[in-house]
Formats: sequence, structure tokens, C-alpha cells
Amino acid sequence: MRKKILTVLAIGAAVCASTVPAAAINSYNATPAPERTEVGAFLALWDNTGDGVPDRFDWVCSGTMVDRDTYLTAAHCTDDWPAGTKFYVSLDQDVQTLLDNAASQGLTPAQTAASFVTNHHAVQGDTHQDPAYPGNSADAHDIGVIDFANRATDPADVWSFTPATLPSAGQLDKLGSRALDAASWLVVGYGTQEAVNGPGGQTHPGGGVRMKAPVDFNALNKTWVRLAMTEPQGNGGACYGDSGGPNFVTIGGKLVLAATTITGDSPCYATNVVYRTDTPSARSFLAPYVKLP
Repeated sequence: MRKKILTVLAIGAAVCASTVPAAAINSYNATPAPERTEVGAFLALWDNTGDGVPDRFDWVCSGTMVDRDTYLTAAHCTDDWPAGTKFYVSLDQDVQTLLDNAASQGLTPAQTAASFVTNHHAVQGDTHQDPAYPGNSADAHDIGVIDFANRATDPADVWSFTPATLPSAGQLDKLGSRALDAASWLVVGYGTQEAVNGPGGQTHPGGGVRMKAPVDFNALNKTWVRLAMTEPQGNGGACYGDSGGPNFVTIGGKLVLAATTITGDSPCYATNVVYRTDTPSARSFLAPYVKLP
């Protein structure tokens, strides 16, 4: 992802992902998530060298379909790209293997992107983000979408999925910390594994495959939820490339997309800090794109 802390780290995560076997989320207590068909990879085709020719096509973030033509992600995923960058969503389970196959065939980044679209592995869309981003620590306004309303093809034309359920206004506040602590939480995304220590320092292997992991509630703030992803307690967690991806909580037996992954500790060992989707600012941004409960 562009996950965790700085936008530029997303591109670094994608570079790591292209050189190691695919995996995702933290490796501990994580499992593949083929059933979470509403969760998809955010891909970009961009010019990384400034010569006017696209030279990168890769996954950079995660996100979730919240209706047939709206993909919810983070603003730091949609922000600050070179002019001419094109954006795509794939709801395939394993995006990294598809990228590796294209590379083995000698396809250019532009040819790979075109092949993804032609072969129904990706759909091109249009990015939008909260204009108040980056905000401040109280409310980062770190929320964005890839919208397909003005495109001839949207993800529902290519994949079968049930859009994620968003919370009602202030639903997390109404439940309160005790109920949220007792509930089951689940993070899903395409990001890398936790840090691995090596001779050259820490690296973050893996990524590009949709994975899921349990996490524990820690604290509820005005616009944030803090989630624990400590291994001894049976948790997994998010890492680089999971930005914008969903953090679900089970309420009344139903998965609710309570928040999106934004940041955490840099080794991806302990904490996932996620942006609430039930707040006035999040709902105000989303209202033009999706029918809210």
C-alpha cells in the first residue's frame, strides 16, 4: 500500500513486492481471503522517471467496493501522483502473480495495464479525495474513492461481489468502547508482511495477494480507531500496501466496514490506526458517491 505513515512508502512497498514471493498482510495469523470479493487492489500506471513514458504499473494500495461503481480507499493513496497517471482496481485474489506473468512475457508497463483491462483483471477509474486532506491529527480527512460512474465498464461488470456495508452515522460512538472491544475485528488487504531483519536493515516482503487477519480493538477516538495486531494474542495486522483497505467489525452478525487502514508502527508489528467511516466528515465526503445508511 501506500500504507502507513508516508505516501511515498507505497511505491517502495510495490518495489519490494515485485522481487519476493507473494503474500500479504502480516504473515502471522493471516489467511487468504478469496471470499472477500468486495476487497480489491488499487493499481496505478505512472511515469516514475519524468520522461513522459509510463514506466511503472503496480499495486500500491487496497480498498473496498461500497457499491457497484465506488471503491473506497485512502486519500494518501490517490494524492500526489505524476501528471498522466492512470488508476485501476482489480478484485482478483492474486494480483502479484499476474504482474509477474506479464513481466516474464516482456510486456511494458503500458502493455501490462492494457492486458489487465482486456483480460478482465482490472478496471480503470477516476480518483477523488476529500479536499480537506491532509487535515490535522484530530481529523486527517484521509479518505478517497476510485469512481467508475463515468466509465463504460465498472467492477460489477467484471466481478461478482456484494458491496461492503457502511456504518450508520456515529454508529461506533453509539456502540461504545466496551461493545467494540467485545466484537470481532478483521483487516483485509493486499499489502506486505511485517518487517524482516536482515544485514541491510529491515525489509517488508510479499504483497499483491488478498489476505485477512484478526485484530483487536484498542481505543476509539473522534475520527480514528486504534487496533492491536500483536502476534501472541492471536492477532495479525496490516502493513505497507494495505492503506485504504477495510477494517471490518461484526455487529449483530454482520460485517460492517467500520474504518480504513491508514497508519501504524513502521515495522508493522503492533498497531493499526484506522480512519472511521461513520463520522460527519467521512460521510460528507462519501455522500455524493454512495447511498449511506
